[in-house]
Amino acid sequence: MRTPLLSAAVLKNWGVAIFATAALTAVMTSGTAVGALAQPLPGTVSTEVRMKLERDARLSVTETVHVPDGKTVKRTVPLRLAVGNGLERQYQVTDAKVEGKGSATVDDDKFSATFEGGQATLTYTVVGAVAPVGDALEVRWQVAGGWDTELDKVAVTFSAPDSPTSVNCLAGPVGSSQPCTSADLADGKGVRAQEIKLGAGERVDVAIGLSAGVVPPNAVVVEQSGLAAAFALTPVSGAALGGLLVLLLGGVALLWYLRGRDAAALASEVRAVSVLVRDQAGRVAFASPDGVLPGQVGTVVDEHVDVVDVTATVIDLAVRNYLWIAEVRQEDGFSHDWQIVRRNPADDSLSGYERAVYEALLPQGVDAVTVSELRGRRIDLAQVRDRLYADVVEKRWFVRRPDAERSLFWWAGIVIAVLGLATTVVLALTIGNALFGLAVAVAGVALAFGARSMPARTKRGSELLEHVRGLRGYLHGVTPDDVPEADRELVFSRSLPYAVVLGETERWLATFGRQDLYWYGNASDFRRSFPAFLGALDGVLAQAGHLRSLRAPNP
Repeated sequence: MRTPLLSAAVLKNWGVAIFATAALTAVMTSGTAVGALAQPLPGTVSTEVRMKLERDARLSVTETVHVPDGKTVKRTVPLRLAVGNGLERQYQVTDAKVEGKGSATVDDDKFSATFEGGQATLTYTVVGAVAPVGDALEVRWQVAGGWDTELDKVAVTFSAPDSPTSVNCLAGPVGSSQPCTSADLADGKGVRAQEIKLGAGERVDVAIGLSAGVVPPNAVVVEQSGLAAAFALTPVSGAALGGLLVLLLGGVALLWYLRGRDAAALASEVRAVSVLVRDQAGRVAFASPDGVLPGQVGTVVDEHVDVVDVTATVIDLAVRNYLWIAEVRQEDGFSHDWQIVRRNPADDSLSGYERAVYEALLPQGVDAVTVSELRGRRIDLAQVRDRLYADVVEKRWFVRRPDAERSLFWWAGIVIAVLGLATTVVLALTIGNALFGLAVAVAGVALAFGARSMPARTKRGSELLEHVRGLRGYLHGVTPDDVPEADRELVFSRSLPYAVVLGETERWLATFGRQDLYWYGNASDFRRSFPAFLGALDGVLAQAGHLRSLRAPNP
């Protein structure tokens, strides 16, 4: 009968022993886990921050920093932080010292600490961490930030004379709202927070709520000073920037409308315009749209006076019997030259730029000149360029000469940019709101860069642009059968300068090319000779240096 009792006692004692062993094992296991959490991973940097709020509202901080052997790290904490509306919050750090390998320095704007390999303890006191928020208090401090290296872990604890009511922990880049890995009130007796893997330059910012009256608030908020204040976004600078933005958007809208008009003219489907007209006698003749001359066509299309515009004008003067062009074979029998001869004097039928071209080739007292002679003579085409620009303005295709339009906006942009920079400096050194001056400078730079896109054509000019596209369609589509044989030479000749300026010379010669023309002599093969003459004359005119040596783009 005693055996069962003994067995029960033994079993009871074994149960107690097993429970005690399990409890001890759990405690040891828990202690080991906590110890493992506190210890940093080998070769990494970590910090443990302990904060205690004193009854006088000073915040005592102890940071235990673990740094791998042979490595030096640095932390820099700003003591002036912007809080909006041109204000900033000031902190004060005192009694900063490092136990271990490291050092700490404090000035008015920042707090810095340097740590070398091993474990070091940084202690300091923060004044200005407690601020009133409504009917409560908030303790705020950047427990980690400004590190020049990645932190494997940041562990934070906080204690105060009374239990905290809330905690908000943010981590990551400055200004972000990313929450910390963990943050809680630690059973209402304090605060615990932790961040794993904090990148270099990132921060951990902890804000802890307390009941009113626990400690006196000591936060200091002042107006921003220096450049930060000068460039702060204030109601005044915001209103000024808004007004400037409206003006810029209005300018962009106007540019879009005016340039869109040209884009519509270029993108619209057009048919070949009717440039062949019949007189009362039934003869067929060529008549350009809106009376546009060959030299004017290129300027209307690309808003520049180019070498090809002058070359086409020379051809047109020959076609209209003011000049005569003849091929001249050199003594070696292989080289070619061309002679330009005065056939009729310049009269009132010529426009200003046509007369300038005529006189540039054949000045007073010169009745004939070869292309090779022109190559050795300095030709001044500045007057040709100026008169051609003036001519397209007089025709009301442009509001003002296109190069002046672009120069006007370019110089206006430069002046605005300089005034904006000057205004920025003055505002930064005086009343602030320097953002407005900076925005004006940026607007000036944008205007200078956008000067090339500024519109110059009038509505009439845009309509002519569409007609020029139709003229090009005519050059593409007309055939010899469309023109009576008796009129083909004249129609071919009158159309040829327009084909030259619009890049259709090769096709026009292939369609209508003739060997005998009233204005071009001594050509054994006109289709071969004429393109060579164009190339030689282009080269001579390009040497003058006043014009672009480009052919007008296809409209």
